Amino acid sequence: MKMPGEIIRAEIQKNGGITFARFMELALYAPETGYYERNSNAIGRAGDFITSVSTGRLFGELLAFQLAGWLTALPPAAGRCRLVEAGAHDGKLAADILRWLQSRRPQLFARLEYGILEPSPDRQAWQRATLESFAPHVRWFTDFENLKTQTHPAKFHGIIFSNELLDAFPVRRLGWDAGARRWFEWGVALAGDEFIWTRRAEPVDDLLPAPARQPELQAVLPDGYTIETSPAAETWWRAAAGILECGKLLTIDYGLTVAEQFSPARTRGTLRAYGRQQVAEDVLARPGEQDLTAHVNFSILQKTGEAAGLKTDIFCPQPQFLTRIAEKTFSPAAGFGEWDATRTRQFQTLTHPEHMGRAFRVLVQSR
Repeated sequence: MKMPGEIIRAEIQKNGGITFARFMELALYAPETGYYERNSNAIGRAGDFITSVSTGRLFGELLAFQLAGWLTALPPAAGRCRLVEAGAHDGKLAADILRWLQSRRPQLFARLEYGILEPSPDRQAWQRATLESFAPHVRWFTDFENLKTQTHPAKFHGIIFSNELLDAFPVRRLGWDAGARRWFEWGVALAGDEFIWTRRAEPVDDLLPAPARQPELQAVLPDGYTIETSPAAETWWRAAAGILECGKLLTIDYGLTVAEQFSPARTRGTLRAYGRQQVAEDVLARPGEQDLTAHVNFSILQKTGEAAGLKTDIFCPQPQFLTRIAEKTFSPAAGFGEWDATRTRQFQTLTHPEHMGRAFRVLVQSR
């Protein structure tokens, strides 16, 4: 079984170099050996990084409360309520959501179909083990096309959502050459057995966000200024919007806007590697053994959804989104459950700027 590093070296030797997007795709998702394919314990305090889900059940419970409200307000579709989560990793968020709905919204839970978009057989196996007790309510789909062909009606009524998914989609890495006054793409090549950055010769005009084309901005950009763009994330959002006939499309992730992408404090972009709760210096080192991530460009997602006919309902920081939900739960009539010390502590972690509240944004669009 070949490890990602071996696969990447062979592809570079064959092609003379690859895009960083291809490097990232193989490092994270190479079948059986990529970082996310074999590392079920990457998330959590004992793993390489923590997420909102790994702080405790409250994140999923608050999300379940909000999802239940949205589902209840939607027109009924063949007597079913449909949720689809993309990128469920080990299924813990799904378990937290389903557990709360089963306990606090039993009538809704009885009609619920919880779909998981998951192309990886290995990750599907982790999820099935976690969600065994909810098996009658859960279905798996490899992608949106599979969802369309396996369900009726093919157009989707319900909610499609993801949490910390799109930041792990492969990105193209672009650099500014101040002397030549042009953008170029960073690719990956070999120096002996080591992976190194190299400038690719192909034009990049189709990859540039609008501000990057402006002469006024180009005049002040320092040499080597770096940005990332993710055509894969844009394509995914367009596909999700295309299948949504009635309902909501939600994502929660690390991210920024197009305007924020061009900051004097961010000359090297947002691409990062993580291992053992630390930011790693070299994103090309040890492919398959460390997480790779880059901030989501929410402006592009928002524009993509609106071009597909969706309306933007919410774009805000995670603390604001969760606080709005929490305020609705304080009334006993809300049926959320008691706010004990554990929940309060988890809420502080999720919203405090020194913890999970700093970089996460929430985008909700609807049709």
